[in-house]
Amino acid sequence: MLEFLTTIFFIFAVIDPIGTIPVYLEATKEFDQYHKRKIAIRASLIAFGILLFFIVIGQFILEGMSVSLDAFQISGGVILFLFALTMIFGDGKPDIEKNQITDYKHVTIFPIAIPSIASPGAILAVVLMTNNHLYTIQQQAITTGIVLIVIGMTCAILLAANHFQKRIGNYGITVLSKVMGMILAAYAVQSILTGITSYF
Repeated sequence: MLEFLTTIFFIFAVIDPIGTIPVYLEATKEFDQYHKRKIAIRASLIAFGILLFFIVIGQFILEGMSVSLDAFQISGGVILFLFALTMIFGDGKPDIEKNQITDYKHVTIFPIAIPSIASPGAILAVVLMTNNHLYTIQQQAITTGIVLIVIGMTCAILLAANHFQKRIGNYGITVLSKVMGMILAAYAVQSILTGITSYF
């Protein structure tokens, strides 16, 4: 049970749905409430589809390119760590992604589904957490279910985005995003250490 909750918390941290709120609000400011809800649901489904794609075949792609999982775990950990540092010390996920919005007609896919929900960090994380050599099919299925739960939570948060922003404000969102970044940095370092230990 503890491991289940830990996995949920980690995936929640790497997807960072709270940090997605300003991106979503900015991207949907030209739409009415009906279309805002529609965009939130569709973006969440698309993001889950992307993550599921990498859960299923991400490792096969790596092995087809003759990339060892140890190497991927180390490089993935480095990238996750750098991603975490941008969350902690950078301008923050919301500001970066809000500045990328150039077409308000296609905001469902970009930047909400990608890269705000299904971020590079999230993609790397789900591939590492469904390693065929470390986890059984049952464990991978549970991880996939947890990803679906977190995506569902993300969708619910986006549907209540205006309420969240009013309650905690942009400052609160920034603080939460940086806390998630610290958790992600710790996981990234552990991933690098595990990869190095396994290789040697």
